[in-house]
Amino acid sequence: MSMLLLNSVALSKMWVSFAGIILLIVSIGLILLSRHVLKGFLKGIFSILAYLTLILGSLIIIYIVLSGPTYS
Repeated sequence: MSMLLLNSVALSKMWVSFAGIILLIVSIGLILLSRHVLKGFLKGIFSILAYLTLILGSLIIIYIVLSGPTYS
């Protein structure tokens, strides 16, 4: 039974959605860091990285939401 739970589609979607949420939280931190703490070249690098993680996290969450519910 435990192998069935590990291979569940719903469980896999849950872990992917957690990854999307974590990416969104990381992007918030990077945006705040780049706007308020850093200056110069590092500010640009962190800003680009922040917006890339924001876009990737948003795409993951949009995919999970639009793929609909999973049925066992």
